[in-house]
Amino acid sequence: MASTQTTQTNDVRTILNQARTGYEDVLTDEVMDRLVTETERNLYDGASIDEVYEALEGVTTARIERDPAYKYVAADIHRRRYFRRVTGEQLSETADDDTATTYRETFAANLERGVDEDLLDERLLDGRFDIDELADALVLERDDKFDYIAMSTLTQRYFIKTEVDGDPLELPQAFWMRVAMGLAIEEDDPQARALEFYDVLSRLLFTPSTPTLFHSGTTHPQLSSCYLTTVEDDLEHIFDSYKHHAQLSKWSGGLGNDWTNLRAEGALIESTGVESTGTVPFLKISNDVTAAINRSGKRRGAACGYLEAWHMDFPAFLDLRRNTGDERRRTHDMNTAAWVPDLFMERVENDETWTLFSPDEVPELHETYGEEFAELYREYEEKAEAGELRQYETVDAADLWRTMLTRLFETGHPWITFKDPCNVRSPQDHVGTVHSSNLCTEITLNTSAEEHAVCNLGSVNLSNHVADSELDREALADTIETATRMLDNVVDLCFYPTDEAEYSNMRHRPVGLGVMGFHDALMQVGTSMASEEAVEAANRWQEFVSYHTILNSSRLAKERGAYETFEGSKWDRGILPHDTVDRLEAERGREIPTDRSETMDWDRVRDHIAEHGMRNSNTMAIAPTATISTINGTTPSIEPIYSNLYVKSNMSGDFTVINEQLVDDLKAEGLWDDEMVDQIKFFDGSIQEVSAIPEEMRELYRSAFEIDPRHQLRLTAHRGQWIDQSISHNVFFPSTDGSLLDDVYKTAWRLGVKTTYYLRTLGASQIEKSTLDMAEYGRTQRRNESEATADRDSNDNGGNVTAADGDTDDSGEGDRDAAAGGDKTGEACDTSLARVEDPTCDACQ
Repeated sequence: MASTQTTQTNDVRTILNQARTGYEDVLTDEVMDRLVTETERNLYDGASIDEVYEALEGVTTARIERDPAYKYVAADIHRRRYFRRVTGEQLSETADDDTATTYRETFAANLERGVDEDLLDERLLDGRFDIDELADALVLERDDKFDYIAMSTLTQRYFIKTEVDGDPLELPQAFWMRVAMGLAIEEDDPQARALEFYDVLSRLLFTPSTPTLFHSGTTHPQLSSCYLTTVEDDLEHIFDSYKHHAQLSKWSGGLGNDWTNLRAEGALIESTGVESTGTVPFLKISNDVTAAINRSGKRRGAACGYLEAWHMDFPAFLDLRRNTGDERRRTHDMNTAAWVPDLFMERVENDETWTLFSPDEVPELHETYGEEFAELYREYEEKAEAGELRQYETVDAADLWRTMLTRLFETGHPWITFKDPCNVRSPQDHVGTVHSSNLCTEITLNTSAEEHAVCNLGSVNLSNHVADSELDREALADTIETATRMLDNVVDLCFYPTDEAEYSNMRHRPVGLGVMGFHDALMQVGTSMASEEAVEAANRWQEFVSYHTILNSSRLAKERGAYETFEGSKWDRGILPHDTVDRLEAERGREIPTDRSETMDWDRVRDHIAEHGMRNSNTMAIAPTATISTINGTTPSIEPIYSNLYVKSNMSGDFTVINEQLVDDLKAEGLWDDEMVDQIKFFDGSIQEVSAIPEEMRELYRSAFEIDPRHQLRLTAHRGQWIDQSISHNVFFPSTDGSLLDDVYKTAWRLGVKTTYYLRTLGASQIEKSTLDMAEYGRTQRRNESEATADRDSNDNGGNVTAADGDTDDSGEGDRDAAAGGDKTGEACDTSLARVEDPTCDACQ
């Protein structure tokens, strides 16, 4: 009779043999022996099969830095372990008939269980879908598309589980089919559309945002990503807004709250005859509401408060995220963003003064923009000088700007967003004003006391639309057509937490089709992101996406009718997104240096809109996609790759990420070995100082902090001209030079960029590379820890930013970009790698 240890060894070897299929060149028999031995060292005699799987995951994930093959081997092991949990059976070595039958039967059975347990919409089983046909349509081989971080993220957070016992009910392809069914449930032919949607989703061509993935097909289909609200200067409305804040957060919505209407500290309250405490105490309450909410049981609430730069409380607003001062006037759990008018930036450039007002005395300023705002503003300045206003303060505009940037560098807040580009270019200028952006700064929709703006997001994966080293435009057009339909369906299917949200969304039907995998796609076509060719790609690829998104929204209008407020919109007036850049240029009286030439038949689009209208008031927005790009195994959004080798930290754990394309190229050159890994680790994932790597390859694989942030803004400005909303643009800033930071954000404004998001900075200290020979490799170019002693909070020195680090964000939401790597399973991640943390909110992602 075989011993327990022998059986255990056989289990280890059997599982590894199954998982290494396709990677035998990396996991050779010799390597297999070492892996078996190491795994057994982490087990005890009589360990359960589940513990065997767990030990194998730890051993294989610890080697991802040595070869990307391990991230797929580890994913296979994780998937087999999970398959066993869901079905009670072992996943066989190949997708044989028995395994396939079990997979498909489990899909059907768990749909029934989900409906029985009131988790899934009963309409999934009311006859509109042929479940057997859908089960047969599952393409099980597509499970292999997921690497380890994707599989781990999906199993931990996305697949449906029973509420009482936490039993998992979904396998990967069943998950995609459930999402597809939920989005097709009210189609004229739900079966055909579900099959169409499933094919696009499961091939990772397009992925909706996280709330849609969480809730599609469920009994509470809160599918929307973002909510924007305006708080009125009325005590009852303020506290109604807290209630709405909680309701929206509860169902996974990320919030952007406009607080500019509230009168400033010291303003007179006529009904009581006392002075107002201003916005800060109310923002503190909003902060606490944010921290109290656990969105859908997945994450705590996340919100961003916005304030215009002319508000008298604006200097206090800049201090909200500081780690010093009165804690009663700090909001460590809430993000902040500055809503900056063009007139302020002009005053900064011209070294002029700037006047701060209380909104109760200047009520029109918040509702106006452009030249109308500037004229009113100057009139109010004259009234202030004439003594006709009770409160005002004159400051140096450049000083206020420097303080804004200093706080941004110290704390990561406030994010800088620009009021006039958002409004001048808005398609919905005929029915309101854009008062703020959203939590992730890519949404630009009107808000009021009566309307909570809502946006429904999803992103096309550009990296999966590259064929033969070029963008596959035909395939991309097909994906956009299906994606636009899915997003429009979300508007009708969504559960709205507030009446104001439903009212707004049904009137305007805004959606936000975005992209992800831009840098991944650039690398596939051999274009350096730091090059002028990348600017052209950003421009022309987004023109193509814009063309087909707008055209397909108009096609949906022909089929389903135009949105309610279409008449009078820019669409109705024949003005397309890229036309509005000329309007912004004229409004400013200065050039916006982007190439707005058309290379496609836009007259066709204009004619179609003129005849049939538009189904959606807004059609495009590029969200951060931090989580869904992880599921897709591609680079986030339009961002450069963070590093070629680093640790990614998110709610699901810490994971080693390695640039697979770089490894393939190095292997082709015969350069990939343990020494090369050590060199790349030593330089924190950079290859710029690894002389053995050819120069052309070094240029192609520049990472986030090796590309001028102003160049990255040019990319965003060119793609942004084709987009009717905005782009969540992280600024990667590799310096501590305040004058350079000033130039970066002034460049964003001059280029007509609407919004910026996080300021990501390099840490001042370097992690000790304990596995490297320091004598051989010497010190890096970065300062060591003993030099990182500058006090963040001592930088009120006229904008000469010299803080040691950038985004401290001690609440855990920020970007400690070069902090020590974490460890998910004990040995899974090498702690000597640089680490990047995803933002806490994944509503848009």
